[in-house]
Amino acid sequence: MPSIIKQIKKTYKMAGPLERKVVMSNVASLSLLQAITYFLPAIILPYLFRVLGVEKFGLIAFAQAFVQYFMILTDYGFSISATKEISLCRHEHSRVCTAFSSVMTVKLVLAFISLLILSLIVYTIPKFKNDWLVYVFSFGAVIGNTLFPVWFFQGTEKMKHIADLNILGGFIYAIFIFLFVRGPQDYLMVPLVNSFVFLITGVLGQYVVFRRFRVTFKFPGYENLRRQMKAGWDIFISIAAINAYTTTRVFIVGLLTNNTVTGFYSIAERIAGVCQTFPLSSFSQAIFPRLSKIFHKNKKKAFEMMQRIQHITINISLICLPLIFIFAHLIIRIVCGGDYGETVLSLRLLLISVFCVAANAFRVQFLLVCGKTYIYSRIHVLMAMIGLPLIFLLTYAFSYAGAALATVVIETGIFTITYFTVRRLSFK
Repeated sequence: MPSIIKQIKKTYKMAGPLERKVVMSNVASLSLLQAITYFLPAIILPYLFRVLGVEKFGLIAFAQAFVQYFMILTDYGFSISATKEISLCRHEHSRVCTAFSSVMTVKLVLAFISLLILSLIVYTIPKFKNDWLVYVFSFGAVIGNTLFPVWFFQGTEKMKHIADLNILGGFIYAIFIFLFVRGPQDYLMVPLVNSFVFLITGVLGQYVVFRRFRVTFKFPGYENLRRQMKAGWDIFISIAAINAYTTTRVFIVGLLTNNTVTGFYSIAERIAGVCQTFPLSSFSQAIFPRLSKIFHKNKKKAFEMMQRIQHITINISLICLPLIFIFAHLIIRIVCGGDYGETVLSLRLLLISVFCVAANAFRVQFLLVCGKTYIYSRIHVLMAMIGLPLIFLLTYAFSYAGAALATVVIETGIFTITYFTVRRLSFK
């Protein structure tokens, strides 16, 4: 532990006073957001699992995994490309307005296309048609997510707005769930409330951009739209590939098994997701725009900082994750209210993949910082081509455990490839 604290102090001193202040402020805001948004599910998930029953809980998890594909489409690659552009031109108001208008126009068009695709699938495929209201009500989250300009707030390094709006949304969601969901018959209220909260935060996010940042919308020309699409393409392909072996796991379990098994497995996924993103995601989001600016000025300094941060993350994971692994049985009993061996096994397997993600997070991010988007894209597309069939095969053969085992294999492969790829990079 003392060595980790020493490493953190050294890394902290590598940044300038202003850089430290901005990054730590953003980390604090995003960590508070994650703490609250994970604290609330820690109460809500056990409640929903008990009140709805595992079958309805699994159906909702499957629907959320399904609409996640449309969120990927509407996000395109803007979570990275637009964030980077805004961070570099944020003091030029005209360029900021042009970038914002271009990105939002593309996102809204993609949202409309997503709605058409959803309608076609729900109308023609029996598995979806039988519970069509669940999918229609879930789609509101896609529209809300399209409107919420998280990429803009990250680019301007004003993450406090992300935290404030999402915390507000989290409390509204919790209150409405406890008020309106009292039994299995109320299962449709879950996606309806979730979509309502997404829409509220999305609209408020737009209000903040126009009011607080004085951004004006002007319909962009074809060249601006084309430029944004081109800038985000490699990242979009990468994110789509990543989700081909992340979000798809719950979706495939739902396709190949039933709602009950999906419910058990999705609980393990959600707990592993918390371990994977908190507080790593907060720091990653906060450091990306700042590390991009540092790299623009001093490539060697940015590379060394990334290495130090990654090393700290590995050491922290080596302390925390084994404890969660050991107490997985107790955690599942608290969340689910019973002994569910299938969920415990899935969680323990997924924790191995969580370590691989944590040990690789900032190396992967650095490929984007230094403009190696094509390498980033190729790594994830390759692993998607291997991973997607692997998830299908192992899930078919071993049910829920197969999906978790496939995740371990995939994340280990990504870690190995990225590690040796980044080692070959040199900056003087």
